Amino acid sequence: MSSITYKQTQTIIGATLAKGAEMGLKPLSVVVLDAGGHPLAFARQDGAAPGRFEIARGKAYGAVMLGMSGSAQMARAEAQAYFMAAVNGAYGGKVIPVPGGILVKDDAGAVIGAVGVTGDTSDNDAEAGMAGLAAAGLAGEA
Repeated sequence: MSSITYKQTQTIIGATLAKGAEMGLKPLSVVVLDAGGHPLAFARQDGAAPGRFEIARGKAYGAVMLGMSGSAQMARAEAQAYFMAAVNGAYGGKVIPVPGGILVKDDAGAVIGAVGVTGDTSDNDAEAGMAGLAAAGLAGEA
């Protein structure tokens, strides 16, 4: 199993923020987690609310711990709210099941981490994050 390198974290963050600027998004915050849900890197643009780290981490944490993208988590929450409530209880309230939580897999399909993006609409967050992953040569599920 491979892992996300430091250089890739920097590319993911830089390209995500650049895509956000290109799209005219509100200030973004981006976190990259490893396969165990531990932060590898984080950046918060000037003007982003200080609480955005926890939101970005919650989006990414749900993705990596459940092995499903933020959009898949949201669909599951809409279909089975009790399940996501139980999951969030099991994970100490750390899961935010909305788009912007992007699952990162290696070429063999193994989960190697997740990216969480927050600051604009969840769908815009996810789009910017996917651009960041593409720039780093990684595949993601938003």
